[in-house]
Formats: sequence, structure tokens, C-alpha cells
Amino acid sequence: MPEEVALLGRFAGLASLPRVSLVRATPIEPLAPRGVPAGALFVKRDDISCALYGGNKPRKLEFVLGAARARGSRRIVTVGALGTHHGLATALLARTQGIATSLALVDQPVTDHVRHQLHALAASGAELRYGRNVAGAALQVAWVLARSTLRGERPYWLGAGGSSPLGTVGFVAAAFELAEQIRSGGAPTPAEIYAPVGSGGTVAGLRLGLQLAGLPIPVVGVLVTDLLAPSRPRLARLANATARLLRRADPSVPATRVRAEDFELCTAQIGRGYGSPTAEGHRALERVAEVGVALEDTYTAKCMAEVLARIDDGRGRLPALFWNTYSSIDPPRSADADERSLPAPLRRLLADESAF
Repeated sequence: MPEEVALLGRFAGLASLPRVSLVRATPIEPLAPRGVPAGALFVKRDDISCALYGGNKPRKLEFVLGAARARGSRRIVTVGALGTHHGLATALLARTQGIATSLALVDQPVTDHVRHQLHALAASGAELRYGRNVAGAALQVAWVLARSTLRGERPYWLGAGGSSPLGTVGFVAAAFELAEQIRSGGAPTPAEIYAPVGSGGTVAGLRLGLQLAGLPIPVVGVLVTDLLAPSRPRLARLANATARLLRRADPSVPATRVRAEDFELCTAQIGRGYGSPTAEGHRALERVAEVGVALEDTYTAKCMAEVLARIDDGRGRLPALFWNTYSSIDPPRSADADERSLPAPLRRLLADESAF
């Protein structure tokens, strides 16, 4: 995102929302994997959204970290699965603001990519707490919040994926960034936009932002999780809570309401569940790798599988825009990271170095 953020240029009162500048405007490029005609598919390169760590998380963290810093928090407490990109992005970017991160982890299928993420988490400086399941993670979070409060750290609680109303503002801003690119001739107007859906903040923010920007572009959310999966009504509630937050900050933001039926939520690519690779996702990953685009098998490969399936069988509205929420920036790893401090089950996972 450029220094002149399009959303703030349109609604100046939103500058009252604390924000840490992390994100650069990401380009839109043509994407023509094997079998896809030229001009049918484009990619929004959020994989390079931030110099330290890309993907969709830095957009949310701009406003979350701004709020945490403004209230004097010295620790963020959050949750994620073993291969969490949200947790890694939070740890890396919070550290640049002098804020520590505690992360409660729940199980997911252990792939090479998950081991890669765990290795990066071990080097990130985050405190990792192993909860195994949702209930166990909740207990870990409660313990860490209590300890941090007693230490006077003013801990900031951040839900899974960073998809709070404040975090979702980041993707309202992303929609205005897209609108500016279209209006300046830097990108065609997509007939539809595809993004993976985990916690839901990306598609909720895009839907609200496009509505406020006057762009009636459908957003297809490709569900990749069966773990507390967001429904269409839940996405609408998140979008409307974000709209209320924006209007409190700047009453000139138009009163608008997002309906559950405004979301298209595709469930065809979940497979056996969250984090379980699928054959369709693997084929999509390989197909776009041939044209230089890197994906991973938990989120973006499953989303791309749906994009390609619809283009291949003629169901897709063209041109389509794939929003790449995966970071293609591998964060630096500290050679002196002390993995002995990790919970024993995580140390056992990292002991298998075959993935690195």
C-alpha cells in the first residue's frame, strides 16, 4: 500500500485509526497457466505485500498493531494451527514495533510446509504454547493473558487470522487500492475475485470495501477449513461490525449494510479438512508453478483449484482475479534460535529435518 492510502484519501477522518505502515501497493499481473487463455486470469500479488513477510496478514496487522501500540501493549496473544501464517506474520511484524507475541497452537496435518512454518516460528521469537485442540488452546490463551496482565504488559488479544473488525479494515483499504488501480488503467475490471477463506476477514473486508468504493464485483470465497468455519451470516456480521467501526471514526463513510447473500462461499475444495492437501490443490499448485507462481497446499492451492476448475469447465466469469494471500517472502532465520525452549511435541516435529 502506498504512503497515500486510497481509503484514507477518500475518508480523511479514518486517519484517526492508529496504523503502522507495513504494506506496499501490490501489482496486478496476468496469469496464464497451461490451458488458460490469455486475458482470462489475473493475480493480485499480495504475496509481496510487505518486505519482511508478505501475504494477506500484514494488511490486517497495520491497524491491529497500530491499536496495540496506541494502548501501550507489550504483548499480543493469538492462536493458530501448527503451520500458521497469521502467527508467523504477527510475531515478525509485532517485533518491529517492540511488541512480543505469544501464540497458542492447535493440530493440523503435518506436511513439509507445516514443518517449514514451525521452523520459521521457532526462529521468530514468539512464545509458542501447544494447545493441541481448540479447548486446549483456549486454556493456554487464558493462562498467558493472566500472566501477561500480572506482569503489567497490557496484553492485546487477537483472534485467529487477525479477522477482528479492526483487522478487517485492512481489506477494506485493499479494495480501495484495487479500485484505484482499475480507475487508473493499471488493471482490468475483474468479473469476479477469488480468495481463500479461513477466518474470513479477507473476503469480509473486500466485500465491504468494494461496496463502499462503488464496484459491484462478486467475491468468491473458497472455504479451506472445517475448523470453526465461517458461514455467510458470520461473514456479513464481521463486515457490518467493520462498517460500524469505520462510521464511528468518520461519519462521512456511507451507511451501508452487507447481507449474507452478498457472499458466495464455495465448499468444494475443503477435502478431508483444514490443512489436508487435496489432489486438485496439488495439480493447481503444479500448474501455476510452471508460470512462476508459488502457492501452498493449505489455503492458496485449494483456492486456485476452484479458479482453474471454473475456467476449465466454462463456469467462471472472466476475467477472473485471484487474490494471492500466500507470502512468497521467506523470513530470515536466526542461527541461534533456541528450539529447546519449545514444547516437546513441537521439538519432535522439528527434529525431522527432511523438509529443509
